[in-house]
Amino acid sequence: MEKTFSQWKRQCLNKLDQSRKSSVDEGVEHVVFLLNGCEEYFTTSSCSGRIILIDGVPESCAVHKQNCMWLFVSHQKCKSEDLMSGLVRSTADAVLKFEPFVLHVRCRQLEDAQLVHSVAVNSGFRNSGLTVSKTGKILTAVRSTHGLEVPLSHKGKLLVDNEYIHFLTKIANQKMEENHRRIQRFYQNLQSALSIEPPEKLQIPDTEISQELQDHPHRLETEKGEEKHEEEKNKTTVYKRRRKRDHHHQADCCHGDGSSSAPELDDCLDLFT
Repeated sequence: MEKTFSQWKRQCLNKLDQSRKSSVDEGVEHVVFLLNGCEEYFTTSSCSGRIILIDGVPESCAVHKQNCMWLFVSHQKCKSEDLMSGLVRSTADAVLKFEPFVLHVRCRQLEDAQLVHSVAVNSGFRNSGLTVSKTGKILTAVRSTHGLEVPLSHKGKLLVDNEYIHFLTKIANQKMEENHRRIQRFYQNLQSALSIEPPEKLQIPDTEISQELQDHPHRLETEKGEEKHEEEKNKTTVYKRRRKRDHHHQADCCHGDGSSSAPELDDCLDLFT
């Protein structure tokens, strides 16, 4: 099973993208790369979410979008003018749709699939599912239910006015905003579940400090030597004070085994060196 899964992953990631765009949507690249970077997962298809206006006969639009004419498509928010421009070219039945984020993930073990499914549901993708095929392939589908589908024209004739199209544009954009929030929440929760932390940013030293170190390469070593000498001097002074104090107060001790309840000074200093 281990070898077979690795072969599936390699074959899937090396083959050509068959989607209309032929590439991963920018809005979900970070999610796809995160999963594909783990040995237990690889993605088979994805869409970041889109607002589309398609034109075609009702039965073909419902089942086969490739047989329809795409009047408008966007993976971001849109303007009502964008939809109106597309509707002008409608010759059949135009339908406005908002399709939320969807992601299909192949998983090595059932436990791996359950983890992704749980993260998806907790991130707001309540319609997510998990399936196991007869051949043992385990698939998790991350999807949501906050879609939108509204007919706008019939046989090329517009059925609604501009005000209603403006209203639908607002609704579609609100759904797109919520879609982006859920994707980001899913990504952050997935990072935590997989115990993967983002790389730390490179700390660039101050220019003046860097130049000073170049001009005086031995200054740092000298300063460290002086600090160490001063520390040893202070340690000796404090130690002598303590020996003197213990000598004066030894007669006041009622009982004991001669050991102090406080740690030796050298031991304390060791904690900071």
